[in-house]
Parts: sequence; structure tokens; C-alpha cells
Amino acid sequence: MPPAELSKRLSWLLRHGARASGLAMSAEGWASVDAVCAALGCGRADLDAAVAENTKARFALDGARIRAVQGHSLEGTPVTLDALEASWEPYEAEAWVWHGTALGALDGIHREGITAQARSHVHLAISPDSTVGKRSGVDVLLGVCPKTLGQHGLGLFKSDNGVVLARRVPRDAVVAVKTLTKAARAVEAALCARWERRG
Repeated sequence: MPPAELSKRLSWLLRHGARASGLAMSAEGWASVDAVCAALGCGRADLDAAVAENTKARFALDGARIRAVQGHSLEGTPVTLDALEASWEPYEAEAWVWHGTALGALDGIHREGITAQARSHVHLAISPDSTVGKRSGVDVLLGVCPKTLGQHGLGLFKSDNGVVLARRVPRDAVVAVKTLTKAARAVEAALCARWERRG
């Protein structure tokens, strides 16, 4: 199996499919390399190649165990929020962090803030130039203020591959909007005014 295809299957297994596959996993997301290879029908050398060639550095290998460094679904895996956060580095910088989203999601975000949906955490980026803005379907980047998150008792964490994570982002912690697509630029003035008027 090509490394890219194995990487996709590995990502699904470690981030979403542990329960469905019967894969034993710790609360921090660690699983046995042998068990993962058995579940995927691959050898250790193939697994190592898939991990090494993953362009987003989504996996961590530690001897005989492996995990996805972030992006877990709570229903599909036995990970817990507390255990994941204890395994990540606290992110304590004061500069805004950024969340990429589609225009269609902005109404809900304006009402309720940014939620993790089925994932354990909201994914954020340190810079507007991060790959968070390069995903398909991302029309805008929302700037998030760490200080405001702290006022809500929410911490930020950084995974091994540099993704910044929060359990949720309250509406008032979204402090800026940057447009990325032609569709977003067409309504840029209204978007900026709307976020400036938020309660």
C-alpha cells in the first residue's frame, strides 16, 4: 500500500476509528504499534514510512507505541480532554491565534462561538499564513484573543505538530476576520462590521 494511502487509514484509525476497530487506546491517544499494524494489515517498515511522509506531522512514535498528536473524535476514541491537554504543551503567547472556516459557518459562530463539533478541541493556528488557511472550504480566518479565552477560564495548548488547541472559543474571544476567497471579499465590509458589533 502506498505510504499516502496508509497515512490516511492510519489517521482515521488513530483519530476516529479506535472504538469501531476494537483498538485499545490510552486516554492520551496512545496505541500499540503492533496492534495498529495488525488492524491496518501492514508491517512496521510500512508504518514508519507512512508516519515519516505525512506532510502535516500528524503522528508521534514512541518506541512500541503510536498516536495521532491531535484531531481526535470523542465518540470514536477513548481519549479524554484532560489527558490530551496534559500531554500537550501549554500555549501562553498573547498574540492572536487563527481559525479557518467557511462563510456558511459564520452565523453559528456569531451566535455561539467556535465549538469543537465532534472533535475533542477547536484547531487554531499561530499565524494567518499557516496551512489552516489553505484547506479547501476555508473562506475566512477568525482572529482569536488568548487573553479573552483566559478570562473564560479556557486554556490554549500546542500539539507536537504546532497546532494550537482550545476546548471552545466563546463568541467574544473572536476579535478579527480576514477574508481569503472572492466570495468572502465580496461581503468583507459586512463581515467586519458584524464582528465589530458583536455583543
